[in-house]
Amino acid sequence: MKKTKNIKIFIGTFYLILLFIFLYLFFSKFTFEEITTYKFIQSNTEYLTNIKETNTILLSFGFMIITTLWVFLLGFGSPILLISGFIFGKWLGLLLAVGSMSIGATFLYIFGNYFFKDLIKEKFLNKFKNLESKFRENEFTFFLIYRFIGGIPFQIQNLLPVLFNIKIKNYFFGSFLGMIPQGFIVVSLGSGISKIIKNNDSIPTIKELLLSSEIYLPIIGFIFLIFLTIMLKKIF
Repeated sequence: MKKTKNIKIFIGTFYLILLFIFLYLFFSKFTFEEITTYKFIQSNTEYLTNIKETNTILLSFGFMIITTLWVFLLGFGSPILLISGFIFGKWLGLLLAVGSMSIGATFLYIFGNYFFKDLIKEKFLNKFKNLESKFRENEFTFFLIYRFIGGIPFQIQNLLPVLFNIKIKNYFFGSFLGMIPQGFIVVSLGSGISKIIKNNDSIPTIKELLLSSEIYLPIIGFIFLIFLTIMLKKIF
């Protein structure tokens, strides 16, 4: 219990320090009035686009390093996918986001397996013991389904396989392939938002956003995935 409390305090303190540094650097450059204007969003979208077009490799490499570290430090997955689509577009954004998230998750899995295996078993083994036999039947296939179905917070989803001693290669490739369907939808949404901002000089209305194929198609895809996930959960 004491060990768990210390870990929570460490992680919480680390995130607060990172947040403070980010806010300090951000607001030392921009005022609150600036960041709440549509012009600010539009000009910075153009700025990111210019950086991508002139330094794609460097920007991609930097994004992957930050994402890998973010996932390793128990960060959320959806913001990364959205930002990746916003900056890099659908296809490159998907590859960079899912690839770096898989790398970060794999490092986290290895780290958790070595240092927190007993703690993870103590917290989650009884609740998820029913999955053990399914992982043993076909480790890679079931882990692929496990990644695709989701339904568990991303951070916990990355660590639960410690309970089942999954091979590292199965963990990485299962993560990469399993996150692609949901990842593509969120990345597409980010890409769509970026295009709408570039093509509109004023803030689009909610109706205009929802009627844009760049927005409603990912939403439809997301709804379809929810129904598919519910069906798969009933089967598995």
